[in-house]
Amino acid sequence: MSCTLNNRLLRNAFPWLGLTLCAFIVPAGAFAAEEAKPRTVAVSGQGEVQAEPDKAIVTLGVESRKPRLEDARAEVTKTVEAVLKLTRDLKIDQKNVRATRINVQPEYNWDNNARERNLIGYYVSRQVEVDLRDLEKLGTLLEKSTDLGVNQMGDPRLDSSKRRDLERSALAKAVEDARLNAETVAKAAGARLGPARTISASSGFVPAPVMERMQKMAMSADSGGASQTYQSGQMTFTGNVQVEYDLIVGP
Repeated sequence: MSCTLNNRLLRNAFPWLGLTLCAFIVPAGAFAAEEAKPRTVAVSGQGEVQAEPDKAIVTLGVESRKPRLEDARAEVTKTVEAVLKLTRDLKIDQKNVRATRINVQPEYNWDNNARERNLIGYYVSRQVEVDLRDLEKLGTLLEKSTDLGVNQMGDPRLDSSKRRDLERSALAKAVEDARLNAETVAKAAGARLGPARTISASSGFVPAPVMERMQKMAMSADSGGASQTYQSGQMTFTGNVQVEYDLIVGP
């Protein structure tokens, strides 16, 4: 029965009672809702782990432009075969070496007078991708590949074979950081920290800086042409969490 109906019935018998009854019913519901609302604190946490890379993805590209397709294709094929042989000579596991499909594109120029395009030659390209697990061989691989005719080469993409474990370590540090933050807030508010209610997390990594070339030894008549070694910085693995904890108030 509604409060309005109660008022109508009770007002006839007890004119003063209906208003008093409704005045107490509404606050009672509000107090119950207030008691049911949980007390929580939401905080963020960050974690970071650094490690040296132990592998590199190397892309060695070969491209050629020639008037005749067979000439351009032969030049690219010869260089790619020489690079593949180099990887075998360096004892790089061949399951970590992949040669892409050959790419062929005819090239034209536009004759304004004749209002037509004329074939001027062919562009042919191919790549060898190496998942290098021994960074000590990186300098030799890059330099000898250039000597063999590789003419398209980007910076090696440094990585770690333990990336997932390192990201998990960063996440664990982030959770610990969040807990310490929550305990600080709870203590300042005169409460104690309860269990975690919700957690959201993300992880990632910042690649090592571009590798710097460093001479192993000074170039001199005595040493001859010294090969170069490569040194990289550290990779940074990060973890970020958002955690909501229960707050316990009272003894």
